[in-house]
Amino acid sequence: MTTNAIEAHGLVKRYGDKRALDGVDLDVARGAVCALLGPNGAGKTTAVRVLTTLTAPDAGTATVAGHDIARDPVSVRRSLGLAAQDATVDGLLTGHENLTMIGELHHLGRKVSRARATELLEEFALTDARDKLARDFSGGMRRRLDLAATLVARPEVLFLDEPTTGLDPRARNDLWDILDRLVEAGSTILLTTQYLEEADRLADDIVVVDHGRVIARGDSRALKRQVGGDQLHVVVADRADLDAVAEIVARIAGVRPTVDAGSRSASAPAEGGVAAIAELAQALAEAQIAVEDLGLSQPTLDDAFLTLTGTPSPADGAGLEDAGPEEPEPEAETVEQTR
Repeated sequence: MTTNAIEAHGLVKRYGDKRALDGVDLDVARGAVCALLGPNGAGKTTAVRVLTTLTAPDAGTATVAGHDIARDPVSVRRSLGLAAQDATVDGLLTGHENLTMIGELHHLGRKVSRARATELLEEFALTDARDKLARDFSGGMRRRLDLAATLVARPEVLFLDEPTTGLDPRARNDLWDILDRLVEAGSTILLTTQYLEEADRLADDIVVVDHGRVIARGDSRALKRQVGGDQLHVVVADRADLDAVAEIVARIAGVRPTVDAGSRSASAPAEGGVAAIAELAQALAEAQIAVEDLGLSQPTLDDAFLTLTGTPSPADGAGLEDAGPEEPEPEAETVEQTR
């Protein structure tokens, strides 16, 4: 059995003259969380559609849970759960009825389906709403119910397309906690997101795509380091000490710091991490210079996103949903859609 739950090589998908995917390579280890990041139109949703067999690629190969998406799409669908951007639960059914129906569609039998529905409602803190119509659920409750529906058949791999879009911060954190528990239980998750802090919080591996291509990959820290290393940052208590501090920082960092008299601060890129901070703290103490703040900061994931893609991060402007459809509407296809 391969150690990867998802493998893709050279995926290409064209819509007319546009290449939504232009040779995408991707692999996700079993039990890991991989986040796809990219600006609007980068190809994230198209990648999910191809990997879940909802759209056939024009070139390239891929496997999900060891099953080839072209040669064995039925086994692929049986191995995965898909939560799209919009909740797909039936508003005219109760929470328990929705999950029971999904179980029966997966041929689990009515008794097993009802038991599984009860189990998932408890796991997702929805037991009190089991007999409430889904249309009366809050946004966070509907999202939890939709995610629960993807888990009825115990899939090996979960595909989550912007799972927390539109949720308030509390509901988002609740859903993150649920995803943490799923990963601890062995689930593999591939998610697209417009929230950089979501990728930072959840993902073991982040893949940045732009114009249908993978342009960077790594964990959050590795991507941040691509736009610069750690920064030494000092804020002095007395502005009169700023020149002396600048000399000390320059000696330790090996470069002249950026000095801001207004904020009484000096900053410079530095190698060495904690060791550099310790050396700086000792030097300041020996010089008897009082400081208000002393720290080692990193570039943010927003900085990395801007540097890598040349566009502001989604959090800095309109969300992806504000910019129109991410990819062109697919042409009619004969692929059967299942959960």
